[in-house]
Amino acid sequence: MKNKELAENIIQYVGGKDNVISLVHCATRLRFVLKDHNVANAEHLKKQKGIIMVVESAGQFQVVIGNNVNEVYQDIMALGHFDNSDEQTIAKKPKQNILSKLIDIISGIFAPILAALVSAGILKGLLSILLICGLLDEKSSTTTFLIVIADAAFYYLPMLLGYSAVKKFGGNAFFGIALGGCLVHPDIINMLGGSLQTQTHFFFIPIDLIPYSSSVIPVIVAAWVYSFLEKNFNKIFHDSFKKFISPMFGLLITVPLTFAIIGPVSTYLSNSIAAGIMFVYQLNPVIASAILASVWQILVIFGVHWGMIPLFMNNLSVSGRDFLMPIIIPAVFGQTGAALGMTLRSKDKEFKALGTSSVLSGLFGVTEPAIYGVNLPSKRPFIFGCIGAALGGAIVGFYQPFMYSFGFASVFSFAQLIPIDGINISVFATIAASALAFFIAAILSYCFGVAKPKQVAEVSNNDEEEKAATQSQISSPMTGQLIPLSQVNDPTFASGLMGKGAAIIPSVGQVFAPEDGEVVSLFRTKHALGFLTDSQAEILIHVGIDTVKLDGQHFEAHVEVGAKVKKGDLLLTFDIEAIKQAGFDVTTPVIISNSDEYLDVVIAHALTSIESGETLLTLSHK
Repeated sequence: MKNKELAENIIQYVGGKDNVISLVHCATRLRFVLKDHNVANAEHLKKQKGIIMVVESAGQFQVVIGNNVNEVYQDIMALGHFDNSDEQTIAKKPKQNILSKLIDIISGIFAPILAALVSAGILKGLLSILLICGLLDEKSSTTTFLIVIADAAFYYLPMLLGYSAVKKFGGNAFFGIALGGCLVHPDIINMLGGSLQTQTHFFFIPIDLIPYSSSVIPVIVAAWVYSFLEKNFNKIFHDSFKKFISPMFGLLITVPLTFAIIGPVSTYLSNSIAAGIMFVYQLNPVIASAILASVWQILVIFGVHWGMIPLFMNNLSVSGRDFLMPIIIPAVFGQTGAALGMTLRSKDKEFKALGTSSVLSGLFGVTEPAIYGVNLPSKRPFIFGCIGAALGGAIVGFYQPFMYSFGFASVFSFAQLIPIDGINISVFATIAASALAFFIAAILSYCFGVAKPKQVAEVSNNDEEEKAATQSQISSPMTGQLIPLSQVNDPTFASGLMGKGAAIIPSVGQVFAPEDGEVVSLFRTKHALGFLTDSQAEILIHVGIDTVKLDGQHFEAHVEVGAKVKKGDLLLTFDIEAIKQAGFDVTTPVIISNSDEYLDVVIAHALTSIESGETLLTLSHK
């Protein structure tokens, strides 16, 4: 009942079921594609018990739920009667840029099958430990059954991907299973006769047959071709028989085309991608690993880590092992350790309960509760987690371990690092690197996770001159509705990571100089600029959320970098309605980038409408 009530609230606050175009879920998040993001109420969602965070990224409205996301997803699908495979639903999707489309496609294809792959990967790792310890006889029938259970999801991966990919591309998903099944059919395997390539033909078409078990890219490309053919055949054939004839012709064309062209070309592309990544990695594994580990959780926050999933799986498909996934393990343990440090230092019972559950979730590979619930609100712990991850990642890069099955980075990952010939030093190095990331982040967060109160000299209430000397004001650069920074639908701004300040929902598409000063930076896309006042306050004015994706459309700059301006001079103009119609939120954060140089930054205006030139912020000087 709790999940059902939460599901009802989520449907209500994303704008109702009529505002939902499609919905999928991953390990912790509901990933909505909405008709209009402005209709959704992210702030009300964040206040719902059972919701950790709301993130808008890559064209998706993401609601972070946690471990019980699947139960909530099922209730939402039942209550809303959603069908992601419906052709009309697919056609209604809003325009997205290339990156947003790519992330949406990848998450839509891989998210539904990850649970099966992760559980199989964990079982393979545990099976390796049992065999190495002599607790199982590798020649026994019991071992054979366990191997089959652990390997089936990977061996028949083309069938799983065929289903989810065809469904994502708008075709009949069950024929996606048939498509994948053709690639791994026993007769095809027998034609190969144990070799990696053989010459054959289909009618008059010559075919270089290669194995496709565990392959990734070939079946996804084939699924797109099949879906394209099925949808076009549906337009040609009569309604009375198109459901049978269209898929039949789609398979008859796609399967031979896959064996003759799509498969070999995609396999060559897969091998080239794997070789290219390995080449770049080998240039300096230590630095590359440190960078990837340190930024991984930042990628998770914005949901763009999905772009890495096909790379992991492609490496496993091409060479049977992957060097990228081990690098991520210290990143997970770094944030988990930071959450532990904050939990131990806190005396608040509710926070301790939240922190304890976040640490447990983090150990099992789910870091969102630790990030959003514990680390990001205090900022420093999140940074300490990234520092620990970088150090651990550098160690992993030095020893270059491999993971031999797919899985989320967690305590189970160590078993998946064990090669067939037994435990080696790289496994112990990864364990040590993860422990280092964990304890460094925990210790730093425990000792320095919360800034100490600064000693402020008393200011006499009667001495107005002395009081004025310790404060300065920043005027509003635009006209609109004033809201707290915490209500911005972007965790980077809302959490205060970029600095303290306020946000304005503009009613007039103009940005004016808040004080006398200099334009020190202007984004090429003209959606944001940096401003340095004569009193040395550094101000970032960021018009809209994710508006960088507009690539400068609907924005016009009236100044250049280095321009000296007076308070009230026009800096930027923008088309509010055009930006909204493009699907973007126009809420504008006004950030004091060097907030750490002030005792405090507070909103100096009632949370109502504000005019440009009115006092927006008060800065208390040290």
